Amino acid sequence: MAQAPLKYIFYIAATPEKVWEGFVSRESNRVIFSGAELQADFKPGGLLAWVGAGPDGKPMTYVHGKVLRFEPPKVFQYTFAMGQNDKASRATIELVPETEATKVTVTHDEWAEDDTTYAACADGWPRILSRLKTLLETGKTFKPH
Repeated sequence: MAQAPLKYIFYIAATPEKVWEGFVSRESNRVIFSGAELQADFKPGGLLAWVGAGPDGKPMTYVHGKVLRFEPPKVFQYTFAMGQNDKASRATIELVPETEATKVTVTHDEWAEDDTTYAACADGWPRILSRLKTLLETGKTFKPH
């Protein structure tokens, strides 16, 4: 049986442009991903990866994939594979302006039945989105756990 899509909706008190920047800038990614750096070629077919220090202090790739859609400040979609996993799922980030906030919808789908990273993503997305929301609204955030 296929694993159900993960879907999260958050409202962030910031413009879509500021929220977009939060998702794609190296600075905010280092903060919300505990020091990991986003390395990306932001065009369809471009490679992306979050790279940071591993347990031994050496650089390791936490997540890697390919850009599918890149339409600032509305849609960012990419394939997603965690660590050495070669089973790619798909993450879609959609931003819609509201009166005084931006509606952020994250849908993570197209999971392989035996993708063992599903549980980590189900736990990780709410943490990442909460950290981004806190960072954009207050200028600081909290440690992941």
